[in-house]
Amino acid sequence: MPPEKVFINIDLYGNTSAAAIPIAMCEAIDQGRIAPGSRVGCVAFGAGLTWGALVLQWTAPVEGTGD
Repeated sequence: MPPEKVFINIDLYGNTSAAAIPIAMCEAIDQGRIAPGSRVGCVAFGAGLTWGALVLQWTAPVEGTGD
């Protein structure tokens, strides 16, 4: 996969456990790498060989929701 399609920030924060995906998504949004309509794949792993993954389509905030 081309590096521009992958967001990596472990070199900045180390292993942030459950916060890894939300932190990465916030940074990617701030950098303009995720925009409304983007398809985003999220994969995480943890202790004991636990893992989870999902693919989502990012949408614009809905007016009046506080986002």
